Amino acid sequence: MSSERAPLSADAVLASSADAVVGIDSERRVTVWNPAAERMFGWREDEVLGRELPIVPAELTAEHGAVLEQVRAGSPLAVFTRRVRKDSAVIDVRINTSCARDGDGGHIGWVQTLSPWNEVQVQSAAMERARLVRRLTDVVADINADLSLKSVLDRISGSLTELTGADAGGFVLLNEDRVELVSLADLSDDLHGYSAPLETSLFGELLRSGKSVLLANDDTRTLDDLVWADLPGLHTIALCVSNVQGRPYGALYALYSQRRVGHVELELLELLAAHAGVAIGNAMAYEELNLQRVHEQAVSDSSADGIAVLDFGGRIRKWNRSAVELTGYPVEAVEGRHPPFPLPASHGEPIKHQLKDGRWLEILMARIPRTHEWVVDFRDITAQKALETEQEFFLATTGHELRTPITVIQGYATTLMRKWDRLSAQAQREAVGTIAERSATLSALVDRLRLGSDVARGELDVKRVRFDLRELLRRSVTAFKPLSERHDMTLEAEGELARTVGDPLATGIIMDQLLDNAIKFSPEGGTVRVSARAEGEHVTVLVDDEGLGVVPGDEDRIFDRFVQSGVRGDRRGFGGLGLGLYIVRQLAREQGGEVTAHRRERGTRMRLTLPRHGEESPDAAEAVAGVRAPGHASVRGETRERGGRSSPGEVPLPPVPPARVSHGQPPPQETSNSTKAAEALPRQRSAPRGAGRRP
Repeated sequence: MSSERAPLSADAVLASSADAVVGIDSERRVTVWNPAAERMFGWREDEVLGRELPIVPAELTAEHGAVLEQVRAGSPLAVFTRRVRKDSAVIDVRINTSCARDGDGGHIGWVQTLSPWNEVQVQSAAMERARLVRRLTDVVADINADLSLKSVLDRISGSLTELTGADAGGFVLLNEDRVELVSLADLSDDLHGYSAPLETSLFGELLRSGKSVLLANDDTRTLDDLVWADLPGLHTIALCVSNVQGRPYGALYALYSQRRVGHVELELLELLAAHAGVAIGNAMAYEELNLQRVHEQAVSDSSADGIAVLDFGGRIRKWNRSAVELTGYPVEAVEGRHPPFPLPASHGEPIKHQLKDGRWLEILMARIPRTHEWVVDFRDITAQKALETEQEFFLATTGHELRTPITVIQGYATTLMRKWDRLSAQAQREAVGTIAERSATLSALVDRLRLGSDVARGELDVKRVRFDLRELLRRSVTAFKPLSERHDMTLEAEGELARTVGDPLATGIIMDQLLDNAIKFSPEGGTVRVSARAEGEHVTVLVDDEGLGVVPGDEDRIFDRFVQSGVRGDRRGFGGLGLGLYIVRQLAREQGGEVTAHRRERGTRMRLTLPRHGEESPDAAEAVAGVRAPGHASVRGETRERGGRSSPGEVPLPPVPPARVSHGQPPPQETSNSTKAAEALPRQRSAPRGAGRRP
């Protein structure tokens, strides 16, 4: 009795095959993946279909592409190689690759069968690959031995024939929409410089295919219309894209007229093209650097920043003029050595470093990818560093200065709140008086901060009128005389001082600050001498004390913000915010004058100059008598009587007590009129500042 059976199908053959069978379409995507392939490599069919073959190791990608390209242009091929499993294990396999064609004989993909290797085959293939790797390494080393672009291209063409066994070769350069033959090996020199449209060239076909290697022979296309046909017997052309910095730069052409090309030669061609891209990139960067060296040197030397160019090992190759000035090291002393300062640990992250001479540098480093060099930029930030230090001190000092009156106010206020009924009327008045006194001190500190801010922003409105400087000095000296039993204060005013031109209120602020400093920084007492005289077109006022004196080298620095005159280090014992002399200098300059400090054998001399003989302004008559009548101060033209109530719309002015001297005496209840005016100085915002054949 017979039974009917279904015919043997292709699916049944694939399912029962002991070898892994893989189908790949013309776009190199997996279309067939039989059960044996799943067992051998671990990937299920649904994980690989439609994807590029996942079993090819990265280092054998070029070999895989070369095998497919050779089979597409010729006959089936068997190779011994390695493939990777899903669990990352590497296995040795024999791969038979054949071309899959449609009914018309057109290429539609490839079929590969894979089976395990035996040990003898493995060793033999490993030895051959090691030989090829050594050969490629030697060739690449020779190519990179030169940094001239022309020499590098010639070396690449020469190495091409030696490495791939080609009968001739050349390098074609991509230049926008054209290609140009720029290097030859074993070809007529007449072809050098030959140019043709990219669109009709093999290079253009290769770029459009998206592949890295293209194999052309008489079976796939005619070669007679190509420039390479000048090579007698030409039967095969292999070409590969050479990328520089990720973009197509040119192509290597290997020409075969007598020898045959195999997958190994194609693999070596692709590897050589990759290394050639690196060598060309280096040579291009080097030549560009040479072309720009003169220009860069001029730009570098004109920079105020120090600039150093370091090689890959961190040694100095370039050192500009500012680098010499900032560090004191000449070019010949540092060239070929490491920089005389530390370098940042990462790109774009600056570091600060202090040199032996006390100068501070900010150092920034960036990499030049094409040349593997480093650019180090460094600048002098000594002044910035000093300002940061002073700002930190200012914050600490301000906190110290504000804490004392606030603590006293808080303490007395708490006492009054808790014990009001148990305090006598006298005790209540004393507590309230202390709160009022310390509130005035606190208000003065805040006003001083505000005035310093106004000066920094250029928002001062300083008048220039004629006034009597002698009378202003007399009032200032008189106000300060009773403040210290240890100090004698004298005034010598010579010559014609009534024609001084400036702002009497601002000048009063200046004198109060200078006298206050003279007392503060003369803790042992002594004489404070104030003298004034006319000198040509200026009036000069000198304030001499017998105190600590200016620290050598600080004669100009003490006029910076947050700096106290006389001492360095912890200056909180002297009080103050370090803004006084900064404000003084700005006020003097706004009037057309100047304030300077000078060391004396004992103590300090402060020198104030103001202009004379200026054109009288309309309000000069009011100001010529000196400051306004005793007991008056001004805020934008409004006045009030000291001790009286403010009228509606008037602004009360808190007094600014001068520095207190430690003799146990109470704080002064009166101060100079100009001191009061200091805190009420009007402010106004300033106005802002061809040929047939093709390659």
